[in-house]
Amino acid sequence: MANNKGFKLTTLLACCALSTPVAADTVFGVYAGGQFWQTETSGSFGSNSTNPDFAFDDEQQSSYYIVLEHPIPLFPNLKVRHNELVSDGQQNLSQDLSFFGTTFSAGTPVTYQTDFSHTDYTLYYELFDNDLLTFDLGVTAKRVEGHLEVRSQEVMRASATDGWIPTLYSQLRVGIPATPFTIYGVANALSIDDSKIEDYEAGIEYRVIENLAVDLNLQLGYRVFNIELDGLDDVYSNLEYRGPYLGLELHF
Repeated sequence: MANNKGFKLTTLLACCALSTPVAADTVFGVYAGGQFWQTETSGSFGSNSTNPDFAFDDEQQSSYYIVLEHPIPLFPNLKVRHNELVSDGQQNLSQDLSFFGTTFSAGTPVTYQTDFSHTDYTLYYELFDNDLLTFDLGVTAKRVEGHLEVRSQEVMRASATDGWIPTLYSQLRVGIPATPFTIYGVANALSIDDSKIEDYEAGIEYRVIENLAVDLNLQLGYRVFNIELDGLDDVYSNLEYRGPYLGLELHF
């Protein structure tokens, strides 16, 4: 699976490099990149607010994005990012689990999968933009097509979650003077009633190539994603995905 993800990332970046015209930042800027994210998953889900904690396997997730920036002040810039977010596990239940009309009793061996893969559509403005400090502020619409599944030897139950989740977006980048390094942080977060989405990452970027035609940046960072649902499509969840990532970005 890891080799397939690496092939997809390489193909995406190669296509962007071949199809995108070179342009200066002051006219039009295009960023394309991807990340490999090693996640530890913890938490619970079910059809009510009291569910057992699950033991998930560690997974390698992937994320790909493209950003279009322009010099027109009144129109926001655009960032589109797809995030893979799949986790599996198995265990003997520590307590009863109610899941869409079926009760899996405590002690029952079960396998399960969560899939909260989603695509972010972000509109943002650059409030500051120079070599030392960049600050972006905007809004994101997360398109979530989720899938939850629980299986025992006797029965399988699954649920689909399909919808849009709005969040606030911000990004801060601070260049380290006289070095090719930049420190950055990105946040997508919103809380509505008892449901909450939090997506944070922080890292350091190293500029490998920097010229008028193209920039190539390597990234090393840490990302945390929390999703707490309170009855969305009859799903209750309290899940956290966290871990380090490696990234590659091209800037035209």
